[in-house]
Amino acid sequence: MDKYGLIGYPLGHSFSIGFFNEKFQNEGIDAQYCNFEIPSLDCLPEIIAQNPDLKGLNVTIPYKEKIIDFLDEISPEAKNIGAVNVIRVNHNGNKTFMKGYNSDVIGFTKSIEPLLERCHKKALILGTGGASKAIKYGLESLGLETLLVSRFERPGTIQYQSVTPQLLQEYKVIVNCTPCGMYPKADECPALPYEAMDSHTLLYDLIYNPDETLFMHKGAEYGATVKNGLEMLLLQAFESWKFWNRKE
Repeated sequence: MDKYGLIGYPLGHSFSIGFFNEKFQNEGIDAQYCNFEIPSLDCLPEIIAQNPDLKGLNVTIPYKEKIIDFLDEISPEAKNIGAVNVIRVNHNGNKTFMKGYNSDVIGFTKSIEPLLERCHKKALILGTGGASKAIKYGLESLGLETLLVSRFERPGTIQYQSVTPQLLQEYKVIVNCTPCGMYPKADECPALPYEAMDSHTLLYDLIYNPDETLFMHKGAEYGATVKNGLEMLLLQAFESWKFWNRKE
């Protein structure tokens, strides 16, 4: 039986295990999907060694960037993004070859593109982790100018106190790539001047649990278009399956 899985820490929020095992059952695929909750990527070689039937992995927080050092090859797109969330594992005798890809960017661009209007020329990206790198790459591929927002002073970013009502007149798209507002802390939201939003504002939250985050709810109160990350998640899962099974 082929095996696939997810590596990250923690994995209590994982969507993938249910999605893929249901897919395998419904489509008669002789495969199993497992969670590998590891506190360090140093555990990865052991997982590979103990699972000779492993064909592919998804990668989630906090390893999307650090995983690159453990791979034999990464796709040009993943290299440009600087983050990997899909690994194809090939076993050849005693040798294992692992190639990394990024399906986040495909899932995101396909799900946000139908919502973009002519006024959406600039986007704020909340967060600076591996997911935000894919979002930045995706938005720029769609022709938008991007600006990263961080809680900390980092090169190439602004801090939340710099997100003024005036700035939101210019940056009409805001994508939350942070865990702020994720269950069980659903009463939290990024510190933004929501009152400056209007019907031309588009809020996209990568979080999918809860369905409507406080970030989305507060934006919608002022007329913003809002979307959660569930469709992106489904689309990136479809792309993961393609990467695992493509012939190269």
